[in-house]
Amino acid sequence: MAASLFARMGRFVFAAFAVASLSACGVNSIPTAQEEAKAKWADVQNQYQRRADLIPNLVATVKGYATHEEKTLTEVTEARARATSVTVSADDLSDPAKMAAFQQAQGALSQGLGRLLASVEAYPNLKADQNFLALQSQLEGTENRISVARRDYNEAVRQYNTTTRTFPAIIGAKVIYGAKPMVPYEATTPGAEQAPTVNFDTSAPAAPAANPANDNAVASPSKAAAN
Repeated sequence: MAASLFARMGRFVFAAFAVASLSACGVNSIPTAQEEAKAKWADVQNQYQRRADLIPNLVATVKGYATHEEKTLTEVTEARARATSVTVSADDLSDPAKMAAFQQAQGALSQGLGRLLASVEAYPNLKADQNFLALQSQLEGTENRISVARRDYNEAVRQYNTTTRTFPAIIGAKVIYGAKPMVPYEATTPGAEQAPTVNFDTSAPAAPAANPANDNAVASPSKAAAN
């Protein structure tokens, strides 16, 4: 009787020890951190898609006033097409090449938008158009959301990568999950994580040209209209 009791207690203690050991090895924490990073990446993609959805109306509105900006409008339209064709799934977040391609495509679109919005300085009537005012406000809000989404994604990636490289979770990361580091969304120039602004005051100097290396270099619209 006593032996049977001790045997049951022994099995219980062993099971509890096994569960605790597995938890310490990241059985729960690793997939939790991974899913968090994937969710934050989905937010990044959603905000970039939101920006892409605004561009056709923006281009159409500018085209109605700025007939001499055909080249710039074409470049923005083509950059949008390339950016929307490059996607990174949640399973590709450990692939540096795919992440670099996505960042490059979005950076090219940011650069094109920067040139387009800078050209608006030459068209006072366009800057007063209510449709344009609404679009510029929405675009500015989207740029801010992109910055926040990228920041949150990078923090989730940092936590995931730290978890998978820290003892004892590194054991589960290597043995159980075969985990690979996730790639953060890198800002290539200082301050690129901040949404830029553009001054539509005609008495002020024109906005500087966008930096080709800066993914967030799009000249974000003014706050002429509320988000």
